[in-house]
Amino acid sequence: MEYMLFYIGFSLLLIHEMDAIRQREWKLFIFLSSLREETAYVVFTALHIPLYILLFWGLFGDGSSGINHGLVVALDCFFIIHVVLHVLFIRHKDYQFKNFFSWVLILGAGIAGVVDLLI
Repeated sequence: MEYMLFYIGFSLLLIHEMDAIRQREWKLFIFLSSLREETAYVVFTALHIPLYILLFWGLFGDGSSGINHGLVVALDCFFIIHVVLHVLFIRHKDYQFKNFFSWVLILGAGIAGVVDLLI
């Protein structure tokens, strides 16, 4: 239970990344927006494989020493920064995260990060 708020925030972020595929978030990234739609989708989605591997390995390593508290704090901070990034991009012509569910995921992760850092 010690890291429950972090686990909630992390889960919300991972689900947000699934939503990001649905919302075609690659159109917001300069290096992906110029690619053909199918190519951008594949590259954006495939890039999540090494990202998730690094995150899980960084958090749990070999599994014998518990969770990496330093990375938990860094990710809690990222959850907050991530909300700010979405606010900054909200007027971008290709920004699609305009529905309630998307914002529950985005804000939920940010709130979990704030509360986890405070307690």
